[in-house]
Amino acid sequence: MEGQLIKNTLIMKRMHFILVMLISTAVIFHAKAQTNNNNNNYDFFDTVVNNHNQIFPASGIPSAIEMVLKYCKVVDFNFYDLQIKWQNKADGSFRDFDKMELYGITFSQKFNLPRDESFPVDSLFQAIENELKSGKKVIIALQVETGWSIFVVYKQTPDGEFVSYSKHGSHTTIFRNTKEIVKKSKGTEIMTYSIAPHL
Repeated sequence: MEGQLIKNTLIMKRMHFILVMLISTAVIFHAKAQTNNNNNNYDFFDTVVNNHNQIFPASGIPSAIEMVLKYCKVVDFNFYDLQIKWQNKADGSFRDFDKMELYGITFSQKFNLPRDESFPVDSLFQAIENELKSGKKVIIALQVETGWSIFVVYKQTPDGEFVSYSKHGSHTTIFRNTKEIVKKSKGTEIMTYSIAPHL
């Protein structure tokens, strides 16, 4: 009888241990999954891009500015005031928004230099990388088949390339070879931004 009791006690202890191990493993796995979702797989910018439209054929610059403002959560997803004002302005450039503060976000035009062999491509790439590491996005002009188009550099891949997004109407264009495009055009300009301390 006593032997049976000891045996039952051992079985109960073993069952308890297995149960504790199963629960611990499940909790750890769930915590890791949540951490990965928050840091690696999800970026609020995805939501911004999916809900944004470029509403005029030539409103790429204000469209990109609007995406940044939406990403910074200073305007809502229905904000299109900049594009409506700009419409199809043919002579627009990053200069139109240089040193402009909008809703606590101040934009700066950078690397407005001749596009030739002497363009500091490495410095440009380092500047973009620094902005991305600080959690910001970078607006960039990229030469495509039809001319120059405005993109937002979204992230850097493990191999060092930049992934850039642009909108044409509701269609999203994604370039995963941003550096290659910039090198081919012998440089480009970018827009960065600073965020007011109270935001």
